[in-house]
Amino acid sequence: MTTASTITNHEAEIRQLIANQQRAICTKDVDQIMSRYADEVILFDVKPPFQTKGKDAVRQVWEDCLPYFPDTFEMETRDLTVTVNDDLATAHWLFRFKGEQDHPAMKMWMRVTAVCQKHQGDWQITHEHVSVPFDPETAQAVFTLNP
Repeated sequence: MTTASTITNHEAEIRQLIANQQRAICTKDVDQIMSRYADEVILFDVKPPFQTKGKDAVRQVWEDCLPYFPDTFEMETRDLTVTVNDDLATAHWLFRFKGEQDHPAMKMWMRVTAVCQKHQGDWQITHEHVSVPFDPETAQAVFTLNP
């Protein structure tokens, strides 16, 4: 049976995993980014190929993507919600990159859902879904989400 203190500890661990992941992204540390993913991870991303399976393929996505980011930037997170039990957790939140004002990556809010599972005592990301909202009337992405 899961106790309230265990749930609280697991939630804190998931929040720390997300914070560490964001820090690794901001420092463009691919090894640290990848250390949080399960071997069989599936990533649904905002850009092609839209679905990436397996840790090696996800590593390639990050290696291809990070050079397009500015040298320095931060991430702002809002509305982080975590639901957790003994060995499975879900989290969802809004985020945006902050830094060079005229850089395209700094001009949009994105949504993330992550599913994490305990493996040998450590939480790992098994599924991550990143999306950008769109206006159904115009079929255009809505980059100025007002959370």
